[in-house]
Amino acid sequence: MTLRRRQFLQLAATAAALPAVSSIARADNYPNRPVRIVVGFPPGSATDTDMRLIAAPLGQKLGQEVIVDNKPGAGSNLAAEIVSKASPDGYTLLAMTVTNAVNATLYQGLSFDIQKDIAPVIATFESPNLLVINPSVPAKTLPEFIAYAKANPGKINYASFGIGSAPNMNGELLKLMAGINLVHVPYRQSPVPDLLSGQVQAFIGPMPVTIAFVKSGKLRALGVTSAKPNPALPDVPTIAQSVPGFEASIWHGIGAPKGTPKDIVERLNKEINGILATPEIKTKFGNIGGTALGGTPEQYGKFIATEIEKWGKVIKSANIKPVSAH
Repeated sequence: MTLRRRQFLQLAATAAALPAVSSIARADNYPNRPVRIVVGFPPGSATDTDMRLIAAPLGQKLGQEVIVDNKPGAGSNLAAEIVSKASPDGYTLLAMTVTNAVNATLYQGLSFDIQKDIAPVIATFESPNLLVINPSVPAKTLPEFIAYAKANPGKINYASFGIGSAPNMNGELLKLMAGINLVHVPYRQSPVPDLLSGQVQAFIGPMPVTIAFVKSGKLRALGVTSAKPNPALPDVPTIAQSVPGFEASIWHGIGAPKGTPKDIVERLNKEINGILATPEIKTKFGNIGGTALGGTPEQYGKFIATEIEKWGKVIKSANIKPVSAH
């Protein structure tokens, strides 16, 4: 049986329109199954904590479970690569952080471009970093710590989540600005157990990771990296009081694979903005020393570009190179 020309053209036109109709249908019905947020750091990290605080209320708003999936490795590049290659349908999202901006310069030959392959959705969280030490270190203040480090060059180890992570960048910045020699010990998993046992002596990392141990007296806080003291630890001075000009913070956000339908990105942005504006999430973030952010995808994209430029200059000036982690 043969098709008449008019029938053939109608069928061809219908077939050509199917991808567009399918895409619209996916966006209209989104989500109809669980959504996954891929986190490039282990459970207990600041990024993990932030995403878990957002995941539950986001799941309620979307009507589907939102799963936090930890995929630590390669300084968070593993997670970014997974998401960059995922289907752009809104079901696989990336928990972004300052480390992603650092890695854009630090690592050469990545299989993805964080700006070209990941679409910004929203900025979620910002907090200062906290310089903490094991109580075995004979220093009660930052000036005493700096004096001890100068008297014992190369004898103090500082931990990080890996080359290029915020704690690594903070440590190198402190070394440069304070003129001290600390030994960097990168970890694939959380360094907190070794920090508590004294295997490593110092850590300049996200407040959510160590604030509970500071309050319990298991770690000693010497300074925050913000320009002003943090309300969560009002008695801890800023590092800038002893090292003028020192300032750094961590930030988190959410991205999606390039090509994710605009209305899905906008839906996620709207729902998360609503969550970040609630007194409950502001209180929870405040308890761990952080601030809720928010804003448009476009604003977040511009912010990421600024951070890539900022940390690119630090990496080049300090000649930081990627190496393997513990």
